[in-house]
Amino acid sequence: MDLRKVKSLIDLVSESDISELEISEGPDKVKIVKSSKTIKETHIGKSEDHYVMDRQPVGDKKDVVTREDEQANDGSSTILSPMVGTFYRAPSPNSKPFVSVGDEIKEGQTLCVVEAMKLMNEIPSDKTGVIREVLVENGQPVEYGQILFRIG
Repeated sequence: MDLRKVKSLIDLVSESDISELEISEGPDKVKIVKSSKTIKETHIGKSEDHYVMDRQPVGDKKDVVTREDEQANDGSSTILSPMVGTFYRAPSPNSKPFVSVGDEIKEGQTLCVVEAMKLMNEIPSDKTGVIREVLVENGQPVEYGQILFRIG
């Protein structure tokens, strides 16, 4: 199922009074559950595809997208860019990176910043693990859904 379609379904659920929506389209299945604090959307297609997007309350403006790595059988996952923008590994040019390969990270820890429309958006981890790979160079443009990190 196309991510744009999933995004529009999330928007529809968030604007409506329903608390849960489940849709199947061929082998793909989408279940969106809304609570008072967050909206959690899960996309389950083939057994190796798994997307999770958490939407924070309106004041937070943080989206986290992860996908189980289709190539890895070791349970690693990836952090995807939740928006189009410019990737930065550190909060400022003279600062050390938020994370490096081999760093242990905790759920909610800031991994990087994606600048979009002159706004700096901190991208947090949605799980605890170890940074296995940083797949984007500092200052590089990123697309929505582009893999930023591999976490094991």
